[in-house]
Amino acid sequence: MKMKKQLSLLLATALVATVAMTGCGGRGTSETKETEAVTTTEETTTEETTTAEPEKGFAADATIGVSLPWLGTQNWKEADEMFKTQLEAAGFKAIVQAADNKVPQQQQQIESMIQNGVKVIVVGPVDGTQLGSVLEEAAAAGIAVIGYDRLLENTTGVDGVVQFGSVKTGELQGQALLDGLAKVKGEGPYNIELFGGGPADPNAPNFFKGAMSVLQPKIDDGTLVVVSGQTDFTQCATPDWDNSKAQARMDSLLSGFYSDKEIHGVLSPNDGIARAIITASEQAGQEIPVVSGLDAENESVQWVWSGRQYSTVAKPTDALVSKTIEIIKSLQAGNGMPAPDTNVNNGKKDVGVFELPPVVVTKENAKEIFANDPGRLDLLK
Repeated sequence: MKMKKQLSLLLATALVATVAMTGCGGRGTSETKETEAVTTTEETTTEETTTAEPEKGFAADATIGVSLPWLGTQNWKEADEMFKTQLEAAGFKAIVQAADNKVPQQQQQIESMIQNGVKVIVVGPVDGTQLGSVLEEAAAAGIAVIGYDRLLENTTGVDGVVQFGSVKTGELQGQALLDGLAKVKGEGPYNIELFGGGPADPNAPNFFKGAMSVLQPKIDDGTLVVVSGQTDFTQCATPDWDNSKAQARMDSLLSGFYSDKEIHGVLSPNDGIARAIITASEQAGQEIPVVSGLDAENESVQWVWSGRQYSTVAKPTDALVSKTIEIIKSLQAGNGMPAPDTNVNNGKKDVGVFELPPVVVTKENAKEIFANDPGRLDLLK
């Protein structure tokens, strides 16, 4: 009996010890799992953060892509040549393409640049609202995307935009029209018409908005009379910035509203459209109206100098290209995007915008404006 009691006591002691060890082991296992879970979470978080970080710097001889909308105006032709020469001079390899004003073609070109391993894509969009998917694909691949001359809209796949102030440009155009009317046509009221740029270009409504902020008060007080009554951007826009479409509209306005009136001035959004407006006016037997412009194209610089076109607005392409390459160099060195001049919401995010100042050119200041531009200065003869 005593032996049985001792055996029972030993068994009970062993059982208690086993339970105690099991309990300790259970707590230890639970703590280990919790620790592992925390470690795993931390590792996962670290990995996700690293993946989301933009690429810090890249090779000095990396390939840079430039996608331009077309080469149909002088400023885009200049950009095409300047990007090729200036990127290569900076030590980069360059893929520079133009899309003939076709959105699908530009999408395909950007896709090809992604596949070719470019580190930065500079995009002057055909339509700033239609490139969202392919730009987001570029961003997901760690490629920096810089909008050139035009805002890239409704996409998160953009890191910054380099352009001349578009509203400011319109303000300068509107004020130049007022100044020209007072100087050339004497006292008002003045009969005028309004033209806008291509509606797919995000700059075009801003040019018009800026101009109308100057002109609308004068329309309201009767100094300016828009004889056709067409004062909304949608009525005044020129699809595709097409000069022939602008001339056809001007022909229609003159025949429909000016058979017995003189037209004194026209707001024109760029130089090609300005020349089309002036040509239509001359063909209709009108005295040349005061006409604004934009881009300081060679032919219009000559027309401004000769007095046929009252003004243009200079947006030096070399300054815009140089600023863009300055940003690319900052990205290459691992310094990220420089601080922008302002931020604009593109419909999906706030985008940093680097704004360069445009300047009005008239016959009176042309030599001063182009003092450091031998090519254009040579036109002033």
